[in-house]
Amino acid sequence: MTETDAPRRGIPMGSIDEDSIHALVHGFYGKVMADPDLAAIFGREIEKHAWPAHLEKMCAFWSSVLLRSGRYEGRPMRPHLLISDIEDRHFERWLTLFAETARQVFNENDANGVIATAERIGHNFRLARAQNRGLDSTRMDMIRAEPDGPRKPAVWTPPQ
Repeated sequence: MTETDAPRRGIPMGSIDEDSIHALVHGFYGKVMADPDLAAIFGREIEKHAWPAHLEKMCAFWSSVLLRSGRYEGRPMRPHLLISDIEDRHFERWLTLFAETARQVFNENDANGVIATAERIGHNFRLARAQNRGLDSTRMDMIRAEPDGPRKPAVWTPPQ
């Protein structure tokens, strides 16, 4: 598969392409590193010299998720399972900053889809962390990026 084939394999989305994914990832992690709670965790887990590679890996991850580009090769769950001090408040803050950035980068419809995808990914990470620790996850509610804001559609429909 060539690089130009990748977007055609993905879900057609009006404002989502490799450039906007780059803007999302770099803008989001800029906010993460300015946030006292999240910066403490990310700064500890990712060495300063490793940030460029991490950002590129996250661009590849979101490209694979949103465009089905196949650029990401990895297993994202394991590193998150190894961080013992992540709590729901960290997921809440992560999603808030992610949603804020998505709304700055994408049109409303695409931002809603990207945010809903991030919510599902975050929920899956939380479920896996609970199960890995032997906790009951059967009543675990999904954390929403904008709990007090307007509800996004549960199923996102790409533009025609």
